[in-house]
Amino acid sequence: MSGRWVVHLPFTAPDLPTARRFAAALARSVTFLPEVDAGETTVSAEDAQGVRERVFCDLPLPEGPRCVRRTDHDGPCSARPPR
Repeated sequence: MSGRWVVHLPFTAPDLPTARRFAAALARSVTFLPEVDAGETTVSAEDAQGVRERVFCDLPLPEGPRCVRRTDHDGPCSARPPR
């Protein structure tokens, strides 16, 4: 059976912003793999896994790609992460 799958990888973090930063770094570290859709990265508390918090904005951009900035970014969406 082929299709999309989700990896659940528990980790510890003191709060949601830190969990999002960790998830973003982890997702970006494997974007060289064509099978990975980093834009769909989410985090959830271990005992509330049905409540997922998005890590990346992922809104479609007029020129085709999607926004790669974090969900709470300031300024316009971009296909390139800020330096």
